[in-house]
Amino acid sequence: MKKIRKDPKLTPQNPQHISSTSKSDPKDVLNYFEERRDDIVQSIKQLVEIESPSDVKQSVDRLGSVLAGRFGDLGGNVEIHKAEKFGNHLQVNFAGRNGRKPVLLLGHMDTVYPIGTISTMPYRVDKERVWGPGTLDMKSGIAFILHAIEGLRDWYAHELPRPVTVLLVSDEEVGSDSSRHITEALAKKSAAVLVMEPSFGLKGAVKTARKGVGEYILKIKGVAAHSGLDFEKGQSAVLELAKQIEEISRFTDLQRGLTVNVGTVQGGTRGNVVPAEAKATVDVRIARMEDGAGIHRKIRSLTPFNRKCKIEVIGGLNRPPMERTAGVAMLYEKAGAIAKELGWKLQEAAVGGGSDGNFTSALGIPTLDGLGGVGEGAHANHESVLISELPKRAALLARLIGAV
Repeated sequence: MKKIRKDPKLTPQNPQHISSTSKSDPKDVLNYFEERRDDIVQSIKQLVEIESPSDVKQSVDRLGSVLAGRFGDLGGNVEIHKAEKFGNHLQVNFAGRNGRKPVLLLGHMDTVYPIGTISTMPYRVDKERVWGPGTLDMKSGIAFILHAIEGLRDWYAHELPRPVTVLLVSDEEVGSDSSRHITEALAKKSAAVLVMEPSFGLKGAVKTARKGVGEYILKIKGVAAHSGLDFEKGQSAVLELAKQIEEISRFTDLQRGLTVNVGTVQGGTRGNVVPAEAKATVDVRIARMEDGAGIHRKIRSLTPFNRKCKIEVIGGLNRPPMERTAGVAMLYEKAGAIAKELGWKLQEAAVGGGSDGNFTSALGIPTLDGLGGVGEGAHANHESVLISELPKRAALLARLIGAV
């Protein structure tokens, strides 16, 4: 891990002087961000136009360098966690006025879009939305962090009302293998975790529950033979795999929120050869922690129907479920009260996808997810965020940091 100082070359051009506003009047807070709506849009533009797919380290690190400069200009102490395979992870520590534990603002810099997507799916703005790869998932969420901290520093004479830690990882979209230990270590030192992943739906619901995620690869080895001359000497790996797929599909229990999905299947070489090999990838989702061990045991204990075939199972559960614990409910209630003061009703949702918030919630740290952009089309060519919601989400985050 390396600490760095801000680089003045990375400072945003022509930063506007920010006038002080009331930190106690919700209307003033919302008006503050309404006046800076275009600034938030410009921040999203800057981040989106720096393409950052998970598997291109140089590109993700470029975005991390730009963000390090911007956070440094806000008075943050920037630390870089080196990663070899994926981009480096960015941690920024802000001191606060009191001795409370920090709030952890958690997000990711990587996207699912390959380099060059910006030429076919360009950043653009219309009257209602900002469009482009990563606008929703989750570069708008990063923009909210920047502008919420900027606002808090203005209201509290260039300090924050409490310590804040920002962690932006580079491998969330591919499983968080290199960043998970950093996320968990920082969460254990925090009073709460606010996850800047996209909200749910166009009404902007925060996420108070997420399913746990697992991935398994099921490999079958049979015996190859000529399908016409020596059919009876062959042992079909494809046939065995088909029977195993039918078996594991029975593990789904919708009432418990447990699903097992065979997503890809491969096998065989030619139509006239009894296939000697076949494999499938299996996606598992669990809503309850207690179901994790059971489904893992079932999948890893599969035995062949054809004793002349062999089975190999690799993989396991990658993310524990984020359950709606008392700590999660407490954060949602506080966020809901703030939203009400700001003029709208904040809804909640339970979703099937996982995030790094799953890790922190499983540790027992109060975690609230989905505080990022409001829009649709994550991972798709119509990815976009609603411009009208940008000031509201920045205001919600700024108020929530001081309230937890």
